[in-house]
Amino acid sequence: MDTAKKIDLIKYNTTEIVTEQELKELLETKDSPNIYTGYEPSGPVHLGHAVTVMKLKDLESAGFHIKILLADVHALLNKKGTKEEISENCVLWEKAMRALGLKNPEIVLGSEFQYNKEYIQDLHRLALRVTINRGLRSMQEIARDIENATVSQMIYPLMQVLDIKYLDLDAAQGGMEQRKIHMLAREVFPSELKLKPPVCIHTPLISSLMGPGSKMSSSVPESMISVIDSKEDIQRKLKKAYCPAKIVEDNPVLQIAKLVIFPNTKSLTVERPEKFGGDISFNNYEELEKTFVEGKLHPLDLKKVVATELTKIFEPVKKVFE
Repeated sequence: MDTAKKIDLIKYNTTEIVTEQELKELLETKDSPNIYTGYEPSGPVHLGHAVTVMKLKDLESAGFHIKILLADVHALLNKKGTKEEISENCVLWEKAMRALGLKNPEIVLGSEFQYNKEYIQDLHRLALRVTINRGLRSMQEIARDIENATVSQMIYPLMQVLDIKYLDLDAAQGGMEQRKIHMLAREVFPSELKLKPPVCIHTPLISSLMGPGSKMSSSVPESMISVIDSKEDIQRKLKKAYCPAKIVEDNPVLQIAKLVIFPNTKSLTVERPEKFGGDISFNNYEELEKTFVEGKLHPLDLKKVVATELTKIFEPVKKVFE
């Protein structure tokens, strides 16, 4: 695969690349650049995690060496469970990442290096340079209650910046909620750490199943789908999901089809009675969206096929958490 094709693959289903020129230079100068995504191992894997894993699979195909940080220390600092609970989740999450289709990821626990002397010294150096306001801004999309953020949550973004250094990364990938932390990394890498800033690749966030005005959150079960949801739960949640006819904006069902279903399948067939037009197949997401916008695909038919395909994708991961 030449550089142009690699970039096209990486850009697909990506919100932004900071910067595309730096990505091009990286691919042209390094055979197997290092990239990572970090996950707090708290609770089961859900739709939001699946989106970033799909992009990691593309990056793997484009020649990147994939590192996954199971951020056990971050999870502890962000009040996502006890040390014992988080440790147990790490075991499950490692299996889950592989079950979602990554071929050969290098999986690292934060606790393997984040207590090292040099790491702590660098953490203190950044703490001297980064203002409280800057640190808080970078955590706005991640902390549950930013108005009552603890000191531990102020340390969190600085550690995430340092993870990029200590994992020897060329690039970082994550959802758009990670953008402010990644921009902090690009800011301090040259000025404080005397290193080349990482390329940052950001994927879209899936809208809440409940529609505009609400946010997908694991604390609101009806707003999202996790791998431990039963087939019946997935069908029920998607049947109730916001999906107005002919409307693409903020439509979580279409987003799931685009960001999770199509990266896993070459075609999608919607089964319908002949009186409603008969079966119809799509070779890519763009065909599906066009048909939906034209009113030739009913929202209920779309929901049914998305529920069926999502259940198939999540099935091997669900077994891990059972």
